[in-house]
Amino acid sequence: MRFERMRPEELRAAIAAGTPVVLPIGVMEYHGGHLPAGTDLLVVTETLARLEAEAEIVLLPPFAYGAASHAVIGPEGTGTLHVETEAFLPFAEGIFRALLRAGFRNIHGVVHHQTENFAQGMPTDLTFRLAARNATFAHLEAERGSGWWGSNEQRDYYARHAAGENPFNWIRIHPSLPPGAPFPFDHAGEGETALIQALAPETVRMERAPDGGHWYTETAARASAARGEEGVALALAHLRRCLGLPEA
Repeated sequence: MRFERMRPEELRAAIAAGTPVVLPIGVMEYHGGHLPAGTDLLVVTETLARLEAEAEIVLLPPFAYGAASHAVIGPEGTGTLHVETEAFLPFAEGIFRALLRAGFRNIHGVVHHQTENFAQGMPTDLTFRLAARNATFAHLEAERGSGWWGSNEQRDYYARHAAGENPFNWIRIHPSLPPGAPFPFDHAGEGETALIQALAPETVRMERAPDGGHWYTETAARASAARGEEGVALALAHLRRCLGLPEA
């Protein structure tokens, strides 16, 4: 279900059922001459579109303007749109606070950009993770008052936490692929090229892969749509687990 297409009674039903609500998170960034600027976003949006077609989830409109950085290349004419985290942290907090106020308690963000070391984190995913914590703290204090955790009513907090009742699980951020997945994680090389060949083949121009002779595109020639489908299958299985959905 697409959030923007849902009527109030459908939204209320999704809230009551605890249906996962998912925010695709991406950046605009140069990915060689053969891939589109929205590669990192398309990996997420197109994978989630497949998941939404087969599973009960609410898919939010995507966030597309993260901290791309200029580590790969400069901004002039390349498609890289780097936005400082300070600019979109309040925006991310606002989205999450709005979703909590609406009644959602099973909120997820999915990101592909720079997630090869997700446990440590990088600017875009860290910003959304911080926004999730800030929004949750703010909501709890607004709902339960100052000192909510220290009150005697919370004396069984840890027991309830161990049983799975954890308000800090109301909003979770996930990488598109599971850590250690048997699939190449790269920038515009075999892995990302294969994913886009599978998910958005109309955007790929393989004859332009040698553009600039960049080292990170050298493995792109090994990519294929079939290899990309293997990666998509890994991503879908991973996201089903993260969202608590039945296996396909």
